[in-house]
Amino acid sequence: MNQTHGGGSEWTAEGTPGAVDWSAEDMVVVSNRQPFRHDYDEDGEVVVDRPTGGLTAGLSAAVRDSGGTWVAWGDGTADRDVVDENDCVSVPPEADEGDGYTLRRVWLSDEQVEQYYEGFANQVLWPLCHSTMSLVRDDPAYWERYAEVNELFADAVADHARPGGVVWLQDYHFGVAPGLLRDRIPDSTALAQFWHIPWPSWDVFRTCPNGEEVLAGLLGNDLLGFHVPRYCENFVECVEESLDEARVDRERGRIVYDGEVTTLGAFPMGVPVDDIRERASADEARDAAAAFLDEKGVDENNKVVLGVDRLDYTKGIPERLDALERLFDDQPDLRGEVTYVQLGTESRSNIPAYQDLQERVQQRVDEVNERFATDDWTPVVYTTEYVTNETLYGLYRRADVGFVTPLRDGMNLVAQEYVAAQGDGDGVLVLSDQAGAFDYLGEYAVGVTPQDATDTAEGLADALRMAPPERRWRTRALQRRVEANDIDTWMRTAFGAIQAVERRTDAPVGASTSDAGESES
Repeated sequence: MNQTHGGGSEWTAEGTPGAVDWSAEDMVVVSNRQPFRHDYDEDGEVVVDRPTGGLTAGLSAAVRDSGGTWVAWGDGTADRDVVDENDCVSVPPEADEGDGYTLRRVWLSDEQVEQYYEGFANQVLWPLCHSTMSLVRDDPAYWERYAEVNELFADAVADHARPGGVVWLQDYHFGVAPGLLRDRIPDSTALAQFWHIPWPSWDVFRTCPNGEEVLAGLLGNDLLGFHVPRYCENFVECVEESLDEARVDRERGRIVYDGEVTTLGAFPMGVPVDDIRERASADEARDAAAAFLDEKGVDENNKVVLGVDRLDYTKGIPERLDALERLFDDQPDLRGEVTYVQLGTESRSNIPAYQDLQERVQQRVDEVNERFATDDWTPVVYTTEYVTNETLYGLYRRADVGFVTPLRDGMNLVAQEYVAAQGDGDGVLVLSDQAGAFDYLGEYAVGVTPQDATDTAEGLADALRMAPPERRWRTRALQRRVEANDIDTWMRTAFGAIQAVERRTDAPVGASTSDAGESES
């Protein structure tokens, strides 16, 4: 078994080869965000917001092929008007009969959204899991609404779960739903969950309000997946310290609690590599990126450093700007030669910590530009404007350096998208050692510790000054690793593990991190 850059673990094993026959299952996928959303446009006509991203597209295909159901929060302005009496609608709208799947919508009040989603999910679990305890904001109503909404989802799922089928929950919004579902779905229905964000150490998680309830709820799953083995280890540590009745079998990667067996597995999520490479190589992407840079006044001969992030305090954007300032201080010959382009997407703007982050980023951009800008050079180009996929993929391909430095991240798909977009290019990836992606890309990326401005500045300088032969071999090695762990591989290995658990076999559970023929340490 080849190991990740982060080292071996009993939580990681070989993946499932070959294609998965989704039609053999009756699948229910559960997520907070829905794959299709119906809204009214300014003329009162119903328009459909369609899925973007490899995960949503992959899960949609699996649900469709299984003849299953997707359960999610209906937040569109026209959502209620297009469902039937059971709150269901067939998607996609243009699909012929039998070619689509059922979307079951769950309705939430404004108060529930505020306290379940903006409250417990994103002001308790999110900061805790990213080890930013100072940003935790607890309110008893947050937990009450979180548990209440989990109950609503459990009721909806129970309507669609079938004997011998699969229920697959996605992410941290459903920390107690698995425990609720165990008594509501058939015994032969496999119950699985993928936790897309980090799982923290016990020293951090012990501060979680209602933490024992969350752990007990998650142990209602037959399979619980994380991105990398160290998150599995952290979860086990939390269970051992918090739940006296739990028994851990590390050799088999299992936890026994309350008469149920939960298998843990590490499944590093990937991106749709072939699609990204093809789109980034298109003339439309190249032209769109060139037009964007020209509009922003970036000299075509400048080296471009690219950051692409949601405006989230976990992404380390202010710290990245600190490192950029240190770079221009320490290496003045790079002034006028390097432009940092930061694409930012506003997120969760109703939460004070995110409002503060947005203001801080803008302030640091202004400060760096005021210090170093000249009449014909702006060191930082920052925008929160929407950019098309063609522009994004073109910028990935054009950028000399991908600057991915989260303070903490479950995986980080931007790092993989940047690598996938290179094609025959030789862009260098500067990657935080705090990202899950570092566990299997760190060997060939330029690794940095984002909290250390000097270390990050030196890493960025190394990337900018790297000789072409080294740039090329690093890029090719990263590409092989990303190709070997793309989104299709994640779907196969994760679902193969679900099937193994469902059949109660002793098949190994986890994901391969092989490098397509290249030996790993």
